Amino acid sequence: MSAPLPPLSDDVEPTRATLHAYAHAVGAIPRAHGAAHPKWWHISLKLHPTGLSTDAVPLPDGGALALRMDMNAGAVVIETSHGDTSTVPMDAGLTATELGDALIASVAEYGLTGEYNREKFENDDPRPYDGAHAAAFFAVLTAVDQVFTAHRATLTGEIGPTQLWPHGFDLAFEWFGTRVEEYDEDGEMTRYPSQLNLGFYPAGRAYFYSNPWPFEGDQLTDHPLPGGAEWHTEGWEGSILYYDQIAGNPDGRDTLAAYARAVYDLAAPTLTA
Repeated sequence: MSAPLPPLSDDVEPTRATLHAYAHAVGAIPRAHGAAHPKWWHISLKLHPTGLSTDAVPLPDGGALALRMDMNAGAVVIETSHGDTSTVPMDAGLTATELGDALIASVAEYGLTGEYNREKFENDDPRPYDGAHAAAFFAVLTAVDQVFTAHRATLTGEIGPTQLWPHGFDLAFEWFGTRVEEYDEDGEMTRYPSQLNLGFYPAGRAYFYSNPWPFEGDQLTDHPLPGGAEWHTEGWEGSILYYDQIAGNPDGRDTLAAYARAVYDLAAPTLTA
């Protein structure tokens, strides 16, 4: 039997908010120097056994650099393909502005200089950080990622990577349907592929979401979802399953997997040309 999804206590929130603020600063580096992806995947973070890592960023000398929010070290670790390593502490009470400035100074030592979108991370609020809470929060992300990975393996077609987005600090991936929608944007017709995400939003009352786009409510909302999940149509359209409904339950992972599969099975036909 797999381990239950670990509880997410209210005590974690101050440290989670600090990690969120710091993720904006970390993401500013690949935003400025990474190979731009049309879906902005280059600014996201990926789960690593010890934390949250950027994709490799090319260095002027032909090498590469990556930044990792290391929950074991309590620091942002900067590593290069040449074996160089430097760190900026996350447990020293730095504001997001101070952490961002320190990261920019650190990567400059490896030849990365330029303009940074500072409004993404500049914030001078105090930033508490508790190592035990950071580890507990990361344990939740790791467990959720394992269920997402297993679910992704059952899908066919075009699938994006599981990513931690600095903006919302949510962990998610997207499955793309074959249906295409066209919209008039400033006089130009733009084509968007249909898609279905599966994500985890950890702030406040944490929840899972799986939201088809376009949302064909008349074909979806009459169908019940498993494990206490519900269709959501106020403010945003999709489905929701609160984390505290399944965390700690012996079958919590199975419930999450069943929820993800149910939404996919119902939505995929509406997103296929």
